[in-house]
Amino acid sequence: MMDRLSSMAVFVKAADLGSFTATATALGLSSQMVGKHVSFLEERVGAQLLQRSTRRQSLTAIGQMFYERCRVVLAEADAAEATARELSTTPRGRLRISAPVTFGSIALAPLVACYLQAYPQVEVALDLTDRYVDVVGEGYDAVIRLGALKDSQLIARALTPYRLIACATPGYLAARGTPLVPADLLAHDCLGFVFASGQSLSDWRFVKDGEVHEVQVRSRFQVNDARVLQAAALAGQGIVLQAKIILADDLAAGRLVQVLPDYETPTRPLHILFAATRPPTQILRSFIDHAVSRFGKAAQPDEAA
Repeated sequence: MMDRLSSMAVFVKAADLGSFTATATALGLSSQMVGKHVSFLEERVGAQLLQRSTRRQSLTAIGQMFYERCRVVLAEADAAEATARELSTTPRGRLRISAPVTFGSIALAPLVACYLQAYPQVEVALDLTDRYVDVVGEGYDAVIRLGALKDSQLIARALTPYRLIACATPGYLAARGTPLVPADLLAHDCLGFVFASGQSLSDWRFVKDGEVHEVQVRSRFQVNDARVLQAAALAGQGIVLQAKIILADDLAAGRLVQVLPDYETPTRPLHILFAATRPPTQILRSFIDHAVSRFGKAAQPDEAA
């Protein structure tokens, strides 16, 4: 009995080449066997798929539609086999990952180093940019994004939110006073972060006892690099609102002091995303699992972005 998938592969090749003889040569079969595979499919669907002539075969209208669906079926079968093979082997290959500059350089780069040590047959190309990249169109396997997710054809895994804190040097606070409530920030120099879109983070929000306090701060100095803001804060130029992960060492050493510690500070969602058009490969899944295990929320299921 003919195998339907094999017959589909022969039929697609015959449609591509337009000749049973050429198909037989390409697949290592006889012309008669090529004809049998095509006839087998025609009997199953109850319609003629190829118009035969002495020199060339061409698709019928039904054959054209059947041909297009066969190509999809064969591609999915190849992908299923590839996935199965990957699951039985050690991750290997190349990953292209995009991440925000600050998070990527401070937090993600050490994780990539550990990942490469665990999987010596994997290569990672890490692209650090604050630009909103097109995952599929620009050929990325995965991206890490800060902020609320937009509707897209991506699957997202939630990571631990990016927490911001406000702080300044002891010298600055001694000279200008320590803010006791968020409104006191209006009397201070606040260092402003500028997003890739050009929008400045001037709306600083704090929460206490369920009440939200919003302050439109004044920024004499604005920049799109968190490390530069960190340096400006350490130079005593003002109060900075930045990710705790960036300022942790300075806080621990006393070079910076948190202000408004009784207020909950803002957080920004953090996700790792990948294309939803097909399941992630084993190498990508291993990287995603590695990132989730390091940055938290491992129990969160995949969700549409």
